[in-house]
Order: sequence, then structure tokens, then C-alpha cells
Amino acid sequence: MAPTAISSTTHPNIPAAPLKRHTTQPTAFAFDTIESALDAFQAGEFLVVMDSEDRENEGDLIIAASHCTTEKMAWMIKHTSGYICIALPGDRLEELEIPMMVPDNQERHRTAYTVTVDYKHGTTTGISASDRSATVRALASPDSLPSDFTRPGHMVPLRARSGGVLERMGHTESAVDLCRIAGLPPAGVLCEIVNDDPKGTMARRDDCREFADKWGLKMISVEMLAEWRRSH
Repeated sequence: MAPTAISSTTHPNIPAAPLKRHTTQPTAFAFDTIESALDAFQAGEFLVVMDSEDRENEGDLIIAASHCTTEKMAWMIKHTSGYICIALPGDRLEELEIPMMVPDNQERHRTAYTVTVDYKHGTTTGISASDRSATVRALASPDSLPSDFTRPGHMVPLRARSGGVLERMGHTESAVDLCRIAGLPPAGVLCEIVNDDPKGTMARRDDCREFADKWGLKMISVEMLAEWRRSH
């Protein structure tokens, strides 16, 4: 018997309603504490994670794949570039028989893109928020098999380095590290935040702080996560 579609109610204690807008804004830029961010992430909330200003200088929305409901996926698509990725450990990608996208990675920061996938069961074209959320939850499930996915698809797995942010200071490694620290399956959904302007420009540090405050999200940096790992 084929597996049933993975339900968005897998975690009934996590609210599925879209995030509400907040109006309180700080007077000066500051990151949130790593402790408050980890608590929020463990509870199924999005985080805004900035990398270095001399690297990509971009902020990603990151959420644990196991907590990514249809509603949260739809909200994420609306407020990002829409090119939603999911970071996974290399050994899990090998178990699922998801190979690298190209043999010679020439991407500027060596982001490790793999072949794209869709979850087979209970989905249609694979592109809707419902289908993409089903795919990421299936990728996060330890019970999923290689045969549960079609290739190519509409979700973009990324191969995280085994050493996490201590080996590579990227959003890919941040997503997996956050899941592991929170005691969740090591599969993190991520995408770059873009500004709501006619050109869809990339959101930089202050843009991301404004966005996080507007939606009541915690904001940290990759370096903060690396510092936390070094001290724990």
C-alpha cells in the first residue's frame, strides 16, 4: 500500500494560522538573543537569519521542515523570492538517493544544490504551498523512502556540511544546526527575504530587522549561531 499524504496537522500544538503583523519597532538596530530565537524555533516559528555583510549580506527565513504547515509555506512564499529550499545532512540525502545537481559546483558560495524533488503521495503538480509543505515534511520524516519522491520536482534540497556553521558559515548549515539544537528532525526550510518594492530587491540587514519586527519574529546572525555552538 502506498504511503498516505503527510498531514499539515502532524504537530497540532503548532498554530497553523498566518503570522500577525506587529507595530512596535526598536529605536536602534539589535539582534535578538540566541536563547529567545532557539525557543521560538523549537516552538515552530520562523527565524530571520542574517549572514555576514561581506558575504551574501542576505537574510533568510528559516523554519523547521517538521513544523512547516501549508499556511506557513504559503506565507513564506509570499514574503521571499519563492525559491524555497530545504537543507538536509549529506547522509540523509544519500539514504534518499538524491544526488548533487551538477558534478562541478561553480556557485559563488558553493551552495550544494541537489536534484529537485516532489513528494508523490497526495500531491498534484508539486508547486502549490500544500504540495511543497507536504514535500518538506516528507523529507524531514525518517520513515520516507527514495521511492516516495519524484525527480525532478519543485523543492530544492541543499546538502549541509557535516560540521555545520563551524565548517561553513552559510544559511544551509544554519538551518540544519538550528533543527539539531532544537531536538527536531535535521531538515530546515529556508529562503531569502525580498523587499516589497517594484523591483523585488534583496532585503539587507536593516530591511530584515524591520521585517522581523513587523511580523514579530526573532532575528539572529549565522555568527551568533556559530558562537553558541562553540560555547556548548
